[in-house]
Amino acid sequence: MTQYIDLLKIAQEEQNGDLFKLLDGTYKRSKTQPQGFSDAIIWEGGNQTGDVKPVAHAFTDMFALNGTLMALDVLGLPFLGVPMMAQFRHDTKLKSLEWFGKMDNICLKWSTAGDFMVNEGGKKVVVAGKSANAPLRTAAGVYCNVRPYGNITSIRFMPGLPYSQDNKKFVVDKATGNIHSEMNTPGVRMAYAARLFLKMVHETGQIGRVATKPTQAKEDAVNAGIFRWLLQGTKFKLKRKYSVDAYEEHKENVDAITALLPKDFKAGMENWGGDVYEHISDTNFGLLLHDMINQRDCIVYATDLDGDRLTDLMADAPDVLRAWGQLVLDHVKAGKDMQQVWKDMGFTMTNGKDMTSVMYRMVGAPIYEQTLGSADAMLLRLLDGDETVGGEKQPYDPRIHFVLINEAYKAANPGNTKLAAWLDAQLATFDKIFGGKRPRYIDGYRQLKDAIKPWGN
Repeated sequence: MTQYIDLLKIAQEEQNGDLFKLLDGTYKRSKTQPQGFSDAIIWEGGNQTGDVKPVAHAFTDMFALNGTLMALDVLGLPFLGVPMMAQFRHDTKLKSLEWFGKMDNICLKWSTAGDFMVNEGGKKVVVAGKSANAPLRTAAGVYCNVRPYGNITSIRFMPGLPYSQDNKKFVVDKATGNIHSEMNTPGVRMAYAARLFLKMVHETGQIGRVATKPTQAKEDAVNAGIFRWLLQGTKFKLKRKYSVDAYEEHKENVDAITALLPKDFKAGMENWGGDVYEHISDTNFGLLLHDMINQRDCIVYATDLDGDRLTDLMADAPDVLRAWGQLVLDHVKAGKDMQQVWKDMGFTMTNGKDMTSVMYRMVGAPIYEQTLGSADAMLLRLLDGDETVGGEKQPYDPRIHFVLINEAYKAANPGNTKLAAWLDAQLATFDKIFGGKRPRYIDGYRQLKDAIKPWGN
């Protein structure tokens, strides 16, 4: 007889109960410990068959949590779970971010709303660390995220924003009104991100676009200087150059960073080559559209804030281009559907919801991440007993959970062709069930449970 987990009960406990107690009673405590910890709370579940390396999942909030637990239950894959629910994070002063950040495994993390409200001494406050993205990246040693989408790959250096994560560092000069905050930009991680960009340009043969501006912000100037230092002694061709050599301009600062790198940091780079164009980020916004339209494969390197804007453009532009294309088709009375023409022309970008983000760490395997922007409101509708609001809204689509699990488990188990084929087959089963009229969330879960034989059974 099929055993179902009570997804509604999990959602109810999250709102008005003890979610940690429920999960702690549902999953077994694992003996696995992250690097440098002996008291971390790590759960384990799924079928531990021995031939599949588990992925470490962040158990966060709302559908990011509920959809994860649902997908793991359906698939039966071995997993490790780190308690990162908002209330637990808040009560433990973000301790679990360090646990998650130091896991050896490939990790899978969801970004949820930054203004999640939690209880503190009988009143509601915004959770410490907000969405937890910035403190997690710092704790985990993340140096960039990579987002491949269609013919464009974006590499965004992080963490590197001109603000502080410490409120005490913010000072407003009462005489001038000028705002001061510390620059939270680890230069060593910047060097790792720049090297990964050059490695990918070399290995793929795609053109590389660098989105920094050495005469503008100090962070960009150092970034551009590290690039010029890395390019020395390689076979890369600078097809477009900044008017200044940022390494020569900022040699003292760059040298201070490169002195901290491993001695063999540039080993093998003498054989790397490819075409690199130095632009400013503003230019790259326009170039990105031309690259999309011309289906020109390229890799773009950007700083933290600019990289966020570039990936937003990558996600949003295909819809705009298709809408424009339909206007043209209708104007010339072609009688064609742009959605089909888009596919016939070889374009694969949809609407950004299937854009993978992979964060690379100084030590440890990468972290796969995804954002669930409207998942909070959706789960509240489910709890209200009307997830479609009288038919106005679509039920929650959990496909992204299955997509990201597919990618993360393949990455964690390279060469396991049996697992890869099985993962693809389950995604195809998911699409049969959710591909037409989308079932309600819990009905869809039960259909998936009935249709999919869990891994290891």
